[in-house]
Amino acid sequence: MALKLGKKQNKVKKVIKKTAAASPAQRDSRSKVDAGVTMPTGEFTEAIGRRKVATARVRLYESAGDFVVNGKLAGEYFRSLAGASQRYSEPFELTNTKGKYVFTAKVEGSGISAQLEAVIHGIARALVKLNPENRPFLKEAGMLTRDPRMKETRKPGRGGKARRKRQSPKR
Repeated sequence: MALKLGKKQNKVKKVIKKTAAASPAQRDSRSKVDAGVTMPTGEFTEAIGRRKVATARVRLYESAGDFVVNGKLAGEYFRSLAGASQRYSEPFELTNTKGKYVFTAKVEGSGISAQLEAVIHGIARALVKLNPENRPFLKEAGMLTRDPRMKETRKPGRGGKARRKRQSPKR
């Protein structure tokens, strides 16, 4: 329930938002996982990867399934980026575990490119958790290094931008 102020009468009205009872077919279409995606099951190893403001919670499974990001196939989620499938499968190639593991990831924040880098960082950290001998290969490739570069926060009194100065008077 929410309170809403009427414009002309200046009276407070009670507004009740009602949700219509959805049929099972409608509920299925609104679910987070797309149809046709095989979600892996069983035990998993979890790690968090970050890049800029993007955060990825990655789970590595030894079972069969698809690479899933936010309920979609990873190839479909990152389709706007060229060579994305090679980039997120690179940690598996470096550690000779290609085809042995599948991952699911929940990503939020930043842009699509930073989200891909966060997923790669999370996969690399999970592979190190599974087998510490993988660390030198992933470290040399730079996949275990968190990239901290972020947009600078805006400061008050700066005219809307982080580093903008106010115009000084001429005389």
